[in-house]
Amino acid sequence: MSRSIRPDAVLIQAVIAGALSFAHLHDLAAAAGQTGWKAWAYPISVDLLLVAAWRRLRNDGPSRLAWCWFLVALVASLGANVATAGFLDLANPPAPLRLGVAGWPALAFLGGTLLAHTPAPSPAPAGDRVPVPPAPAAPAPAPEPEPAPAVESIDADEPPALPAADPAPAPVVPVPPALIAHARKVADEHRARTGHDIDPDALRARLGVPPTMADAITAQLH
Repeated sequence: MSRSIRPDAVLIQAVIAGALSFAHLHDLAAAAGQTGWKAWAYPISVDLLLVAAWRRLRNDGPSRLAWCWFLVALVASLGANVATAGFLDLANPPAPLRLGVAGWPALAFLGGTLLAHTPAPSPAPAGDRVPVPPAPAAPAPAPEPEPAPAVESIDADEPPALPAADPAPAPVVPVPPALIAHARKVADEHRARTGHDIDPDALRARLGVPPTMADAITAQLH
């Protein structure tokens, strides 16, 4: 399918501006003594350097190198447009103009080479982060002993039941040494502030541990 060509005002304006700038650069180079194909090569060199610097700015981000050569090419193009507007006598161009036009090829070659072969600055690597170990999880509370089943009534015909065995002692709750040391500091602070030993309920509230572990910590503190 063929697509209809629609005129773009921005594109038309760019073509007109480029043609005028091209002609002004050609006339300035011809007035400075560059004749024949050399006068036509000057505007191409200026515009290519301007485009190369702008492309470097667009693709790699702002940099001093790209901005430097973009401004150099822009001054050369803008200066040619202003010089051909009657501010200079192009029939008898001044010596600095001849010097600038004669030295432009070397300057443009240097700028194009630096823009093409200078690597873009890479982002600074992020600083090494010291891994922070996760906070130790609070130990799970020890399971409380199950209540003994209720003793049913004994009939007279049934033999007497044997006496119930003593309940097994409660399991010892393991307490990390670091938690004992922290609890000792809390207890010393409480004793210095109130003059009394800290009770298990207050210690449990300060440490945020289960009751069984608070009892075990209190037993090791005394």
